[in-house]
Amino acid sequence: MMGKKALLVIDMQKGSFTPETPRYHTFGVVTRINTLADKFRTSGNLVFYIQHDGTRDNNFIPNTEAWEIVSELHVVEEDILINKYANDVFYNSNLKFELDAHNITELYITGCATDFCVEATVQSALAKDYSITVVKDAHTTGNRPHLSAIKVIEHYNWVWQNMIPTKGVIKVEDFKTISSSL
Repeated sequence: MMGKKALLVIDMQKGSFTPETPRYHTFGVVTRINTLADKFRTSGNLVFYIQHDGTRDNNFIPNTEAWEIVSELHVVEEDILINKYANDVFYNSNLKFELDAHNITELYITGCATDFCVEATVQSALAKDYSITVVKDAHTTGNRPHLSAIKVIEHYNWVWQNMIPTKGVIKVEDFKTISSSL
């Protein structure tokens, strides 16, 4: 039996989208994630919302406002919520268990922050032999001291396009291409 697809929405939490932590093109990223999530649900695939659970600075504590998913995202009852404890969502979480339980072999990855949690999850999923599609215009980050957010995003999209896959595949595709194929 062929595996199913899942959309991962990583760390799109209120604490990551504040005036002190502006993100590149937040409105567009949120809009694209909502559209993809609707298409995934309609086609019988699952949507996973990943929430970072605590930091060394006591940020993102469960059930606080900073921990909540941004209000503009449309989370529905059948979506699966996963707590994560490190940049890599697979680390000490139940994500792998849930993916296996639902026969999911293909991951579509979106979220925040491109250069931290999105990157760590892409690398980890690749090492676990998932087929990966990074939605190149549905992940975001902030400006860094030495690089603008758009350059960080461009850089990681390039890196992921040029990675050597394990048993799965890795692709970087734009929202329109993915949206029309679901």
